[in-house]
Amino acid sequence: MTTDRASFTILDGGMGRLLERLGAPFRLPEWSALSLIEAPDYVTRAHQAYVDSGADIITTNSYGLVPHMLGEDRFAASGRALADRAGQLARAVADAAGRRVLVAGSLPPPFESYRPERFHADGAPRIIQNLVDGLRPHIDLWLIETQSSTVEALTALSAVIGDGKPAYVSYTLKDEDGRTGPAELRSGEPVEDAVRKTLAAGARGVFFNCSQPEVMGEAVRAARQAVDETGGTATIGVYANAFAPEPPSDTPYAGISDIRADLDPANYLKWIERWLRDGATIVGGCCGIGPEHIDAIRTFRSVREAV
Repeated sequence: MTTDRASFTILDGGMGRLLERLGAPFRLPEWSALSLIEAPDYVTRAHQAYVDSGADIITTNSYGLVPHMLGEDRFAASGRALADRAGQLARAVADAAGRRVLVAGSLPPPFESYRPERFHADGAPRIIQNLVDGLRPHIDLWLIETQSSTVEALTALSAVIGDGKPAYVSYTLKDEDGRTGPAELRSGEPVEDAVRKTLAAGARGVFFNCSQPEVMGEAVRAARQAVDETGGTATIGVYANAFAPEPPSDTPYAGISDIRADLDPANYLKWIERWLRDGATIVGGCCGIGPEHIDAIRTFRSVREAV
């Protein structure tokens, strides 16, 4: 992946909302995993849409392959096989792209997104290892996504460090309306501290995802400063979501969030330009950001490279 600040790499967008738009089976709590189980052709179509839109990296549809979304019995019986299927589907699309497209193996929070207090260090390795074993044969890199704390992230990182594939950790940030001040993980940890710990543990780079775009710039700047202070060349990436912030719920995935009307491709591209100026070298989208957004980013890159 590129680390030249004059250029950048394009990550894909969100999977769940695109599957819903395509007419795939889609309901909570399974979310994007339901298509993988019942109608995997839709997953292929989603990956293809992102490749056609210009993504250089596509992400396996493995975010929903955890017990609290599949159910403990189904995860125990089929979790590894479903992860293998997710990897195969992405690999097939990438290999047929006619250009270099990488496959990122998505490792999600093993318990619940946005809830660092629900992380259980004793139970996490079993869940993570199932996904790692299924995905590993098919991917080019690991993307440990939507991590709310460093303990959560470093637990997953320890499962893949040393396997020959580069690993990247992506943190989700506090993003309540009107937030000001230094960027923090949802655990309350300062971004600078998280970046230093994550790189020291062997990650090739640090991303920020599944938070409002308004909070991403401060995190990118903090990460860039931490990287530059060490004299390193770690990659920094951003892929925001299009959701309005919501208060935590005691019911996991109690409803499907509304999409912000002000984050159409043209407006989202304005954020992309800011993050690139701040020091990001990989950009894409998370929940609610679709192929049309990725196409706008590709067009912007083409114009930029032609100048």
